[in-house]
Amino acid sequence: MSTFNRKSARWLGAAAVAALMAGGAIEGGYVPASPARAELRSLSQPLAMPSFADVIDRVKPAVVSVRVKMETAAAPRPFGDNSEFQTPDLPPGHPLERFFREFRDQQPGGQRQAPRRRTQAQGSGFFISGDGYVLTNNHVVENGAEVEIVMDDGRTLEAKVIGTDPKTDLALLKVEGSDFPYVKLSSQKARIGDWVLAVGNPFGLGGTVTAGIVSAQHRDIGAGPYDDFIQIDAPVNRGNSGGPTFNLAGEVVGVNTAIFSPSGGNVGIAFAIPAATVEQVVGSLKENGTVTRGFIGVQMQPVTKEIAEAIGLKEPRGALVAEALKDGPAAKAGIKTGDTIVAVDGESVKEARDLSRKIANAAPGKTVNVTVYRDGRERTVSIEVGKQPRA
Repeated sequence: MSTFNRKSARWLGAAAVAALMAGGAIEGGYVPASPARAELRSLSQPLAMPSFADVIDRVKPAVVSVRVKMETAAAPRPFGDNSEFQTPDLPPGHPLERFFREFRDQQPGGQRQAPRRRTQAQGSGFFISGDGYVLTNNHVVENGAEVEIVMDDGRTLEAKVIGTDPKTDLALLKVEGSDFPYVKLSSQKARIGDWVLAVGNPFGLGGTVTAGIVSAQHRDIGAGPYDDFIQIDAPVNRGNSGGPTFNLAGEVVGVNTAIFSPSGGNVGIAFAIPAATVEQVVGSLKENGTVTRGFIGVQMQPVTKEIAEAIGLKEPRGALVAEALKDGPAAKAGIKTGDTIVAVDGESVKEARDLSRKIANAAPGKTVNVTVYRDGRERTVSIEVGKQPRA
């Protein structure tokens, strides 16, 4: 086994060129006598690009289009905006005075009623069980009067909203029937660089497949308190919301929920809710129609480099307690303003949002061991988790 530095590597490259022109061999490997022959040999071998056809054949029947009918108020008519009708300021005895008085009296309750009009929104979704449960985004079905799904084979079915969770932008639907094609949530965390496939209903086209890779993890885009998105570069557009992101095993690694786009179209940056988050939320929605989260009653702020230096931490980590709410679980357990929470049940807390997610995932009534950094040392405090109040 030989070793060489950068200088010898450059020399070896020059030697290889010389040997190539001479049609000979060099130490450590054979150099073809003819560059043209080498090129022909490389062209005869197909490029090792993956085909996703087998995966798509399995998963595509489980992906649906979601259509939502909504009722909205039309633009106000002349003479009013749903407030009490007022007769125009006319001089006494004006010929139109009687006309406006009669017009006012004809309005129900003396108010000008704006008509309702129906609009339709579209998104994507997918079956998560054979008995008809469908997952999509909350923002797809929010304020919907009627919801229906269109299956890959063209069937249209009425759907009922079982429950929604605006904080993670997930919604669970149910259609009547059985033996529906469905897909499973992945138990493996997607890695940066993994191939992923997005299937959905962009621009209402239905049944569209795009491919890309996981380009980043743990993205916080300001969508909610529990942001922890997978960033993908598979093309995702309007109408893909609620659709699945698959790995090459045909398992759902995320639910597409947002895009970054100054123009409104795909620019190669999309965000998906991780399967681990989806699994936690779906169980609660199916059982209760809503999500119950843990609560310890602290207001937090990030630990910056300056704060870490001031309190004696070697590096910025954890969540600084800005306030422990009076009579909250944390205050009752002895947590004080100025404490830094650095771990929960032995798991490190990277930053404030990480603490929010860990506590939210804890069941109310459960006791968690919280590691607190105070006065230059760490101590462990046991806190009985409460139930998060509804916003």
